[in-house]
Amino acid sequence: MAKSQVAILRTSPATVLQDYHSLLNVAGYQHVVAKDADTALKVNISWHFFFPAASTTPWQLEGVIRAMKQDGYDPSLIHACHNRTVVIDAHLGERENKQVNVVEAHGLRNIHVYETEEWINIRDAVGDLTKKFLCLNDVYPKGFMIPKRFIGENIIHLPTVKTHVFTTTTGAMKNAFGGLLNEHRHWTHPVIHETLVDLLMIQKKIHRGIFAVMDGTFAGDGPGPRCMVPHVKNVILASADQVAIDAVAAKLMGFEPMQIKFLRLAHDMGLGCADPREIELIGDQSAAAENWHFAGPFKKMTFASRMQHKIYWGPMKKPVEWSLKTVLAPWAYIASVLYHDTFWYPYNAKRVMRDVVESPWGRLFRNWETLTPNEAGFPDVGTTAPAIETTGTKALVESFGILGTCIREAPEFSSRKRHSTSRQA
Repeated sequence: MAKSQVAILRTSPATVLQDYHSLLNVAGYQHVVAKDADTALKVNISWHFFFPAASTTPWQLEGVIRAMKQDGYDPSLIHACHNRTVVIDAHLGERENKQVNVVEAHGLRNIHVYETEEWINIRDAVGDLTKKFLCLNDVYPKGFMIPKRFIGENIIHLPTVKTHVFTTTTGAMKNAFGGLLNEHRHWTHPVIHETLVDLLMIQKKIHRGIFAVMDGTFAGDGPGPRCMVPHVKNVILASADQVAIDAVAAKLMGFEPMQIKFLRLAHDMGLGCADPREIELIGDQSAAAENWHFAGPFKKMTFASRMQHKIYWGPMKKPVEWSLKTVLAPWAYIASVLYHDTFWYPYNAKRVMRDVVESPWGRLFRNWETLTPNEAGFPDVGTTAPAIETTGTKALVESFGILGTCIREAPEFSSRKRHSTSRQA
């Protein structure tokens, strides 16, 4: 049996577009991503505010789109794909992270699956595969809904290299979480590792082709996927094996992939390869051999992440978790927004990301709208850059609008509104 392959390259702003094209082809994406099917570029937005390493970078999205167009993919069959969470505003996020700039510049469709798409029950979508689920049948006894358009589509995941307070690391496998689970995703947090494995099984059943392109130009350490310490690492990765690319990213960060539960489960079930000894690394071997010695998400946890662990796995589990399946659940969403958006980001983000924002990648991001690339990349990113506007007081003010949206869109409230409307009709 052929080894799983993960491609890794070093990159710089001056060569990033050319490097992404090389990366995708070294990883063999044209053998996986069919040209005659729709392809969803599954954008990652882990925070609607810009924070290095948290979300898909504009050059990551630009590099993939340019590569596909150069390799003969029909732009009319390519679209950006976004999901919603009750604590993340995807529309704000695609603007603040400059993803929508790229999509509009290429004239691609921009699909928010929770707004425009038909959803289908998982049992109708995958049939008997549900019998193999590790946990989702218990979490959702009546089943759950997935976007119908995903069936038969290619999907290219666009995660970044970062840590996560629930799963140690997050990447290609976790990027399916929001897109495949519409409402009540928080019900899966106590069994999050098993959930990611079930979602990978679903993807393998419904998608025509699955591929991942991971940006490590910035990489995040600490209590991710928000509130991290960002670092400049100058690497990009790609693979058709979602397990293997997450394993390689974990090893770069300094973790043992086979000790991360979701990776070990997926490996043992034959869904991919998490053992670095069995993964063929192609591209820059010196980059692949690096160890960044990240501290990880559990040594310096935030107040919010400590409370989440107590609720889902600690002493608060029994008295509190029941409320998350009732109309009382929005208390958790409100608490998250108040901590992350109203407190942490306005008062900490500018300080924490100062050094990396002054790096060439930071200047590329800050000047994105005014720069003109050549075929290889961005030879000049500027020596000075305007400040990122949505920080401090402006972020504080923005957070109140996010809080209102969070309450309004909470599934416990919105579902009651839908039921009320249907009864009136």
